[in-house]
Amino acid sequence: MNSNATTTSLGTGSAESSAPRRNSKRPKYSRFTQQELPACKPILTPRWVITAFLLVSVIFIPIGVASLLASRKVVEIVDRYDAECVNATTKSERVKYIQGPGDKTCNRTLRVPKHMKAPVHIYYQLDNFYQNHRRYVKSRSDEQLRDNHSASEVSSCKPEDTANGNPIVPCGLIAWSLFNDTYSFAINNRNLTVNKKGISWKSDRDHKFGKDVYPKNFQNGTLIGGAHLNSSMSLHEQEDLIVWMRTAALPTFRKFYGKIEEDLQANDVIHVTLKNYYNTYSFNGKKMLVLSTTSWLGGKNNFLGIAYLSVGGLCFFLAMLFSLIYLVKPRRLGDPSYLSWNRNPGGH
Repeated sequence: MNSNATTTSLGTGSAESSAPRRNSKRPKYSRFTQQELPACKPILTPRWVITAFLLVSVIFIPIGVASLLASRKVVEIVDRYDAECVNATTKSERVKYIQGPGDKTCNRTLRVPKHMKAPVHIYYQLDNFYQNHRRYVKSRSDEQLRDNHSASEVSSCKPEDTANGNPIVPCGLIAWSLFNDTYSFAINNRNLTVNKKGISWKSDRDHKFGKDVYPKNFQNGTLIGGAHLNSSMSLHEQEDLIVWMRTAALPTFRKFYGKIEEDLQANDVIHVTLKNYYNTYSFNGKKMLVLSTTSWLGGKNNFLGIAYLSVGGLCFFLAMLFSLIYLVKPRRLGDPSYLSWNRNPGGH
């Protein structure tokens, strides 16, 4: 009887012990879960390394040369006018002038160095202006700019959130400090038309600035920051504002002002009549007017070409250096069969 009981209990125990194995949540074996999938494990021989460096240099050096040639074909005229358009020597005198009343018209003369093919892009450049400052960047309301029903959403726009108890549209420091210098151009007593359509990003116009949002109470405070806006035009149409609201990452930046859609010939004299209203004198900033053509690469930018040439030249130098070392003092390559992934798993 005891032996039967013992047998019965052992049988029951075996059944119970096998149950957890059948109900185990351990995943089925697969090469993926065990990280046994095929992998590329190249052996970096001297020939492979030299070939890779040569290939990079062959690709990068022509791209660098093409980029530099494209950049040098861009014709650019840069005129700094903030100091020339103020008849003052000290900072306090310049601030007093720019904040005071009166006509601030300034006439400048530019000479075209080379033929400038249309369209000629017009930019204004500001130096020492930190549009990336945290408080400045946060002082805006994207909901208000996009939707007319969110006009009262000004909680993030302080200190330019309300005027006389009413919400400002557009609110915030970015819109309040809108650039307000203006430029007009003439050649041989003939005015050049400046096209200001399409100077902003289409995605900004279509998705960030509403067609039913109109300026309200803008620049109605005691302190005026910059340009005024046309209250009869929606924000979607006011592209100077849209360009300005796309903040720059660096303290020196250019903003698109407009386009001259006719060729300018070499040695043409351009007479510029500008209104010098924007106050950069309080923070020792600079203002520049830029006229520039473009290439397939964009505007004038030597950095990209120099970067490609530098990397390509360095790779070519390393390829030649390694080739010389390999020829003068070659080193025998080890037997790849001793590598761990080439061994027989069952071997020793």
